[in-house]
Amino acid sequence: MNELTIDATVENIGKVTEFVNAQLEGLGCPPKVQAQIDIAIDELFGNIAYYAYNPQVGAATVRVEVEPGPCVIITFIDNGVPYDPLKREDPDTTLSAEERGIGGLGIYMVKKSMDDIAYEYRDGQNILRIKKRI
Repeated sequence: MNELTIDATVENIGKVTEFVNAQLEGLGCPPKVQAQIDIAIDELFGNIAYYAYNPQVGAATVRVEVEPGPCVIITFIDNGVPYDPLKREDPDTTLSAEERGIGGLGIYMVKKSMDDIAYEYRDGQNILRIKKRI
């Protein structure tokens, strides 16, 4: 298990992506899977940066674990405002962009591209895990 604790800012999304990709390289992760994980990082860490501590800045921890299979589990942990993005209703993708409400498409894409996603609020922390088979 490797982890990075960093300020939850939009400017740090690239650093988080580089950290995770460094772990994926050692696993022989296919480019398509890496791209899906990169999109998930952008969405999930971006949401922490925009909403968890707003207007303040707080820390977030990103943990990378590998399970047999192999599978990678990436956990995002913050002490910000409690929020479960999985409770949000999925957008109706049959509607045009103009007809759909704003928001929700990013987390929907993450839910569709990952093999598993789970959220819990424990000990004052938002804990969101994504799992992807490599």
